Amino acid sequence: MMTRIGQVAIHQPNFFPWLGYFDKIRRSDAFVFLDEVAYARAGSGSMGSWTNRVRIAIQGEPRWITCPIRRMPLGSLISAARIDDGQPWREKLLRTLELNYRRAPNFGTAMALLVPLIEYRDENLAAYNMGVIQAISGHLGIGARFLRQSEVEYSGNATDLLISLVRAAGGESYLAGGGASGYQEDAKFAEAGVGLVMQHFVPRCYGESKSFLPGLSVIDYLMRDGRRLTEAFPGDQS
Repeated sequence: MMTRIGQVAIHQPNFFPWLGYFDKIRRSDAFVFLDEVAYARAGSGSMGSWTNRVRIAIQGEPRWITCPIRRMPLGSLISAARIDDGQPWREKLLRTLELNYRRAPNFGTAMALLVPLIEYRDENLAAYNMGVIQAISGHLGIGARFLRQSEVEYSGNATDLLISLVRAAGGESYLAGGGASGYQEDAKFAEAGVGLVMQHFVPRCYGESKSFLPGLSVIDYLMRDGRRLTEAFPGDQS
């Protein structure tokens, strides 16, 4: 019998995601990577999504960095996305980080962590992102039991899928992010005997306030601060 745990969070395996993503991991006992849902696209014909791109500070402004992927049919699963290493995106990204963050107070320590992660060769985008997220989580002193949707039994769609995955992880409650209200049916959790907890993450300033831009990749936090999250934001512990 699976041991019951507390909170379970569920999210797509995003590309070097923002600090709120890692706050969700910190507040969870188990974190499920959604890798068998449709790959979201930013617009018609575009392959861009949070799964393969994110913003960092470039010349003091939020700008996109992207991991290019091979084109695939509309409706393809995240697990089917393949990195296009025919493009020198890794070298470009490392150069971009050096040019824009070399004067950041934690540049050396951050690059020691990031260089092997960026250079790590894995054709599968989901697997690559999951490896990055787990490594950075460990570095930040946070953790959860990580699971992949594709490795557990689940059923249903939308809210029913979330409930199914919470149960598959042995959880008692679902930790929902701030943008979940538009697509999940809250009443279904109570009907299924699953608790519903809202994350309520609010971006907090780190580093020098004059250069702080909210919503950027965790890369920005690693460069400007980099402390364990319990040290940087002690009052935010769940």
